[in-house]
Amino acid sequence: MSTTSPPGYDTIEDAAATPDAEQPYAELGLKPEEYAQIREILGRRPTNAELAMYSVMWSEHCSYKSSKIHLRQFGEKTTDAMRKHLLVGIGENAGVVDIGDGWAVTFKVESHNHPSFVEPYQGAATGVGGIVRDIISMGARPVAVMNQLRFGAVDHPDTARVVHGVVSGIGGYGNSLGLPNIGGELVFDAAYQNNPLVNALAVGVLRHEDIHTANASGVGNKVVLFGARTGGDGIGGASILASETFDDGGPSKRPSVQVGDPFMEKLLIECCLELFAAGVVEGIQDLGAAGISCATSELASNGDGGMHVDLEKVLLRDETLTAGEILMSESQERMMAVVAPDKLEEFLAITARWDVESAVIGEVTDTGRLTIDHHGHRIVDVDPRTVAHDGPVYDRPYAYPAHWMDALRADTVSGPEGEQRYPRASTPEQLRETLLRLVASPNLADKSWVTDQYDRFVQGNTALAQPDDAGVIRVDEETGLGIAIATDANGRYAKLDPYAGAQLALAEAFRNVATSGARPLAVTDCLNFGSPEDPDAMWQLVQAIEGLADACLELGVPVTGGNVSLYNGTGEPGQIDSSIHPTPVVGVLGVIDDVANVTRSGWTEPGLSVLQLGTTRSELDGSAWADVVHGQLGGRPPRVDLAAERALAEVLVRASRDRLLDAAHDLSEGGLAQALVEASLRYGVGASIDLAALCERDGVTPFEALFSESAARAVVAVPRSQEVRLQDLCTGLGVPLVRLGTTDDLCRPGEGVPLEEDHVHEPCLEVKDAFTIPLAELREAWTGTLPRLFG
Repeated sequence: MSTTSPPGYDTIEDAAATPDAEQPYAELGLKPEEYAQIREILGRRPTNAELAMYSVMWSEHCSYKSSKIHLRQFGEKTTDAMRKHLLVGIGENAGVVDIGDGWAVTFKVESHNHPSFVEPYQGAATGVGGIVRDIISMGARPVAVMNQLRFGAVDHPDTARVVHGVVSGIGGYGNSLGLPNIGGELVFDAAYQNNPLVNALAVGVLRHEDIHTANASGVGNKVVLFGARTGGDGIGGASILASETFDDGGPSKRPSVQVGDPFMEKLLIECCLELFAAGVVEGIQDLGAAGISCATSELASNGDGGMHVDLEKVLLRDETLTAGEILMSESQERMMAVVAPDKLEEFLAITARWDVESAVIGEVTDTGRLTIDHHGHRIVDVDPRTVAHDGPVYDRPYAYPAHWMDALRADTVSGPEGEQRYPRASTPEQLRETLLRLVASPNLADKSWVTDQYDRFVQGNTALAQPDDAGVIRVDEETGLGIAIATDANGRYAKLDPYAGAQLALAEAFRNVATSGARPLAVTDCLNFGSPEDPDAMWQLVQAIEGLADACLELGVPVTGGNVSLYNGTGEPGQIDSSIHPTPVVGVLGVIDDVANVTRSGWTEPGLSVLQLGTTRSELDGSAWADVVHGQLGGRPPRVDLAAERALAEVLVRASRDRLLDAAHDLSEGGLAQALVEASLRYGVGASIDLAALCERDGVTPFEALFSESAARAVVAVPRSQEVRLQDLCTGLGVPLVRLGTTDDLCRPGEGVPLEEDHVHEPCLEVKDAFTIPLAELREAWTGTLPRLFG
């Protein structure tokens, strides 16, 4: 370091005078060639502050350097019709879509995976806080959150630590914000043991005229940092925690995780909305990954000039922080605004009214440079585009992993040989035992132990929430206009075929939105995969992106934005278990004209006709049955038929609009059997089912009819007076329909099906020639698992 600067500084002059000074670029996650590229861009070595800034902004988490060239498909594979409702697309803090009547919705899902393994409570809590701030920055009021959670094996000694921390963190933060948590996913699998997935989705509503995007334009405009003070938590989190795997042999990957304060976030929500409404801001950017370094470089890069910042003006919680630490801190609940000088006084008055601290730390310039000083010492002088947008882009090598994939796909349960190796239930006693075993398994069991820790109905606008197939929120109190959201992914399917697996995730979310009565409109995604430096994992990622883009094109729903989370793996590259199951989480947003017409996922009264929409095939590879009964994963996932999915959704949406349906439940994991159980238990009304017509029509056995996981199917309950209308609707749209039976509030066991006398007057689930099980027994099996494991 040059002797011309005080101790603790590494200035631009120092960097020029000491070109050969060693720098810890590798410890910051940079490759040698990336460090060389930074030196070439600057024409000198970077200062330590610049090095830290580039390292975080060029990390996988912030730059998408390994996925960017493939993610372009989401923009390229669109049509004018798909873009019709898209107001803000990929590239902003969150996408925005038009839902009619002057209303718009912004929504996005992101990952907070690695921090949630290190410190589960704060990792999950700050994941919620970060995605909510993305929604705020678009000018929207947040109205709901969802979470997509995947943990390791239920019997592993570390799983409980992560589960309790994550669930508590989500509930503690989201409940304090007063946002309903309306749904999500919960999966346990040994593949996620050391890499749990904590994905968080938030949705907000706004009027068209209130949409805001963030950039630093207008020379002389002030740069204001407001919200919580800057502390030492989360320094380096984005470059280390989110972009590299946990590797005991390398540099430390576990620095401090961010610490959240939901009460400050609540103040920020109201403060930002008032700032937008008063028209005193040009734009607002949230400070998430990479902190001030990210917000300043992105704002300046998106603008038409440059920016200068005086770092000593940042309000601190810890006065011992160095300039580099201030720059890189990921302290939560902070926002950065660009404010015209004549609006600054009003801006500061509004923030003061909400007890939100503010500091003017810089201004917009016409230099085209981002310059940062600390007590008069220049520590950063860069072209902001080279930091925020023009970083390295890699076309990573990838290839079909024949060395393990061929054997995996050959291990099928669907053919005659598979039937011999993986016995199936055939007698009534075996079918009954199999059903009870599946409904009590952790991934199919009732999730109330988790969801009861969240407030699902705060704000009074929740029309549907977990355990229904989709969450539904009322947007307009006068008209009843609302939105539905569902998120889905099946890592087991994606392991067998990542292209089809991504499409099946989209298809299920699309179907779940439609079962509520909402018309699917747009997509967000969170792509959770292994190391991009492993050709096997990179192949999985490329296949999933291509599959999802192709399916969005066919279904006519655009991707509005999302997130990529890589390095989710700890095994040796090139092995079948090197990474997590490839997990493309897909969220679908739908619109419903009046939430009073929503369709619930359970039948509400006896005497309704129960029907299946769609065709059942013998598709058991990757199924819940194969997993729970045989601990097996192999073969090929269910067939993707997007035309059938689109037709099915059209039937469900029209039938709901015309008030034909009492209930609709998609068929997916666990098949028809699981859907019948959940639909019966939802309101305590049983059903009497006869599979004969279905088996004859589709050429399947009763076992396959119950447990196959063929896609593009739903089970519905309709008043008998509406059955013909539904039949006509299905015929017109080419959707197969078969009658299964009726809903019932009494047990009516068939001949030869044993039932204790005490249960005759109770509601049951009866499948003719198979089993009759009282709902009380089903409920005990279904609801007891998670409390027993974690309660």
